[in-house]
Amino acid sequence: MLAKGSLTSKTSEEGDIRKALTEARLVDCIVNLPAKLFLNTQIPACLWFVSRNKANGKFRNRIDEILFIDARNEGHLINRRTRELSAADIQKIARTYHAWRNPNGSYEDVKGFCNSASLERVRELDYVLTPGRYVGLPEDEEDFDFKERFTSLKAEFEAQLQEETRLNTLILENLQKIEV
Repeated sequence: MLAKGSLTSKTSEEGDIRKALTEARLVDCIVNLPAKLFLNTQIPACLWFVSRNKANGKFRNRIDEILFIDARNEGHLINRRTRELSAADIQKIARTYHAWRNPNGSYEDVKGFCNSASLERVRELDYVLTPGRYVGLPEDEEDFDFKERFTSLKAEFEAQLQEETRLNTLILENLQKIEV
């Protein structure tokens, strides 16, 4: 586990290290974790899975591929400052990785969650290993109609302002009835 900055930083030659690990075909999978998972730090974290032999006979040959899993939206808040991954969330991530590695697995890219990217694609993106760059947006977010959503939110806000005015008037009327 590393800080999420390890996926993009170029300070202290981190970009060169990431490039060398990638070109040596050691990076097998990157998992972007949700924020607020750890009590002792607020720094977002990620998991790096490395493998010295991505072409062994036990698993599928993945020598020129890296699996990216964006699990930022997984888990649930247990309080304002702490998020928790459920057993189902952990199983979803693990099943995805194992299906991808398994020669008989049923792995499929899922927009917004996982993508098996070629080494060539990683080179095109200058060895930045942030899963969001590879997995894209979930299907429901791509069909987002800004104008429709904005109009709906604006109408809801205006109705709330009218309700606020009505309630403030009611509160003032009730306060005037109180004798001190």
